[in-house]
Amino acid sequence: MTVNVTDFTLTEIARAARSVLGRPVTVTSATDIARDLNVDSLALMNIVMELEDAFDVSIPLDRLAPVQTAGDLAALITELRERA
Repeated sequence: MTVNVTDFTLTEIARAARSVLGRPVTVTSATDIARDLNVDSLALMNIVMELEDAFDVSIPLDRLAPVQTAGDLAALITELRERA
């Protein structure tokens, strides 16, 4: 199944990252969350919590493990929203 990632989802990921990190960030679907945004595990969890609130979804930790890029995260959010 191919998941359609919207610009809105990436925009929300960028907004959440800016909020948690307290600095400007640029996010594309190819942005590596850990490397490009310099996000540690605690910051990632805070970003995920903001995204869960924004999209009214629960993101299981085991589904988060393979996520590396913002595009991966956006696809996961989109998939979870479609199943809700």
